[in-house]
Amino acid sequence: MIPVPPAIQRIPWKLIALLSAITGFGLLVLYSAAGGSMNPWALQQGLRFLAFLVGALILARFPIKLFEDFAYLAYIGVVVLLIGVELLGFVGGGSQRWLDLGIVNLQPSELMKIAIVLALARFYAQLPPGNTRTWTALWPALVMIGVPAGLVMLQPDLGTALAICAGGAVVMFLSGLPLWWFGSAALAGAAALPILFSMLHDYQQKRVLIFLDPESDPLGAGYHISQSKIAIGSGGIGGKGFLNGSQSHLDYLPEGHTDFIFATMAEEWGLIGGLALLFGFFLLLRWSTRVALNARTRFGQLAAAGLTMTIFFYVAINLMMVMGLAPVVGIPLPLFSYGGSSMLTVMTCVGMILAIENDSRTGTRRFH
Repeated sequence: MIPVPPAIQRIPWKLIALLSAITGFGLLVLYSAAGGSMNPWALQQGLRFLAFLVGALILARFPIKLFEDFAYLAYIGVVVLLIGVELLGFVGGGSQRWLDLGIVNLQPSELMKIAIVLALARFYAQLPPGNTRTWTALWPALVMIGVPAGLVMLQPDLGTALAICAGGAVVMFLSGLPLWWFGSAALAGAAALPILFSMLHDYQQKRVLIFLDPESDPLGAGYHISQSKIAIGSGGIGGKGFLNGSQSHLDYLPEGHTDFIFATMAEEWGLIGGLALLFGFFLLLRWSTRVALNARTRFGQLAAAGLTMTIFFYVAINLMMVMGLAPVVGIPLPLFSYGGSSMLTVMTCVGMILAIENDSRTGTRRFH
């Protein structure tokens, strides 16, 4: 037998197959949502995935020490970009979230989901273990999370702000901070809900109220959730069949190729298609969780866990949103929804987690 070159053996073929299967399924749904055409969504999404996959594999070859060394600098850079959004950003879809760089429209808030995880992972990796129960372990992290989350809320983008907070909170939790701190924060947050609700924009308040009672305005603010539920429910066990989804094809389902693409899929592929997609995400998250557990360094462990949480947050919130279990906050389904910003974030997470996995294979475990 001809020996397989080591460079070929090092390529994570199983992970590539899994990512390709999830994205490929999404391309079928986008093809159907466009009425049986590769344009305007499926072709561009496929090319985007190939480019980001190559980028992730290149990123995986970087030493994780590089991520650790530049974590603070990357965080500061993205904060500057977020400030730039407030000063120079353009409005799209009613929100000011993008910077026009000429060749691409950059959404810095997506980059912050990664930057906050790396910055906090470095902070807690360098923090002496004896200080994890002191005030010095808490206030810098709260500031690091609060500044970008506040800037993102000004855009306004509640969903991304929550994702930034979730990624940061996971790193803090796994760093060994006292549990009662998190319990106290949860109780304080619950007590402050009325105040926080009053601080939301009118359309955000309406989304929360409609989430609690979507039938109160089925043709207005509750239209998205109502049509999504109809599409998912009408799919049944096996679905209506490929290219036969009436809700999406007749334009009853808004954003059927982006935020509500799961409803488009469920109508045509049914419960079987939904379970298959969930199983694909389960395998992806199981792999990334194992990488975090087996990481060689404390930074690698915390970074991999935080990046895993970032991917999980996308999946969980989007699925809860389209099923009416959470307010509509504009979180896309990773690798499935049409769009470049979320795919860039997820594939960057995958590339960094791969780098941490490669690091674990080349040395002995050590924590500092």
